[in-house]
Amino acid sequence: MNVKINNLIHEINKSIEVLDKINSFYKEYKHTKSFEDDNAIEQKEYSIVISEVITNYYTCLETIFLRISQFFENQLNPEKWHKHLLDKMRIQINGVREQAISDDTYYLLLELLKFRHFKRYYFEFNYDIDKIIFLEKKIEQVDPLVKKDMDKFLSFLHKLTEV
Repeated sequence: MNVKINNLIHEINKSIEVLDKINSFYKEYKHTKSFEDDNAIEQKEYSIVISEVITNYYTCLETIFLRISQFFENQLNPEKWHKHLLDKMRIQINGVREQAISDDTYYLLLELLKFRHFKRYYFEFNYDIDKIIFLEKKIEQVDPLVKKDMDKFLSFLHKLTEV
């Protein structure tokens, strides 16, 4: 059992490294790029890049959540498994596992999930810049919460290896 837990810890840590890279790219991009409100080409480029950052960030987190869910054998509704997976991560299962994310994290991630779902089926590049700016605020708010939640969950996993 310890080997499986250690594998899960390793997978989570590797995914956190990817999240950090995505976040570093985002911060660097924001620092070096901006757009003028009246420059449609700059706005479009900015929106495309930020939308990719948001979807990659959420998809990386979802991979962590899926691994947690699989490890603890959570059953997911196949019709709406993305939302169901996120729902499962905020619950504590007594005697089985701690919650992986707080309620505050959950509500912020829900916005990113909605956008990621939208983006998967929207193939044009005419994003609403106000929505992109709104989502940027959400990702900036959620990143420190995710780090805190993952640290707490990893501590829980480490305690399981001591048993």
